[in-house]
Amino acid sequence: MSEYKISIHDMPVDERPRERLLKYGPEALSNAELLAIILRTGSQKENVINMCSRIFSDYNIKQLSQANISKLTQMHGIGNAKAAQIAAVFELARKLEGFSDEPKRKIKSPADVYSLLYPKMREHKRERLVALLLDTKNHVIREELISIGSLNANIVHPREVFKAALMESCASVILSHNHPSGDPTPSREDIAVTEKLVEGGKLLGIDVLDHVVIGDGRYVSLKDEGFVR
Repeated sequence: MSEYKISIHDMPVDERPRERLLKYGPEALSNAELLAIILRTGSQKENVINMCSRIFSDYNIKQLSQANISKLTQMHGIGNAKAAQIAAVFELARKLEGFSDEPKRKIKSPADVYSLLYPKMREHKRERLVALLLDTKNHVIREELISIGSLNANIVHPREVFKAALMESCASVILSHNHPSGDPTPSREDIAVTEKLVEGGKLLGIDVLDHVVIGDGRYVSLKDEGFVR
């Protein structure tokens, strides 16, 4: 016996996701309905709402946001085009979280560092060391990715940090890296790297103001802990 697939156009108009959004607003829609609006079409075997419901039965929204293109295309009915749409939506969401309408983002505290970098760092599976290059008023001139992988004083060399700082003629830098475990407690290696870079900055006349370790919804400032002087 052949199976019939109910398409979106077969549904009553007031039950279709796009029409419901226009009438009630996006907050009235489920995650599956919102994703259905983005993807627009399903596959030969299921309509887009059933497809999106199936996806959210297998993954929660955080897991879906963390999936790379390769992982997404392993889902039934998701090819490169749909995978790109999903990845683009979540990247826009991450950019929104870190957005500031100030011409240049000003860093006043470790909390500012956390709010700027957490959306970009929280989903990485490996440690990433970033330097925020600041002007004399603590405005961010640029974010510089220094290294990827566990911090080690023998691997993270001051020249990698201060090369960009010297090119930008910045006044100071703030270091930050993520702990994929979610626990932001600084390790001995974190402290050793920080002390090494603080001393390197003093020789070059560039202050290292802080090193903020970012975990899952938490952070630790090494300056607050007394390791940056």
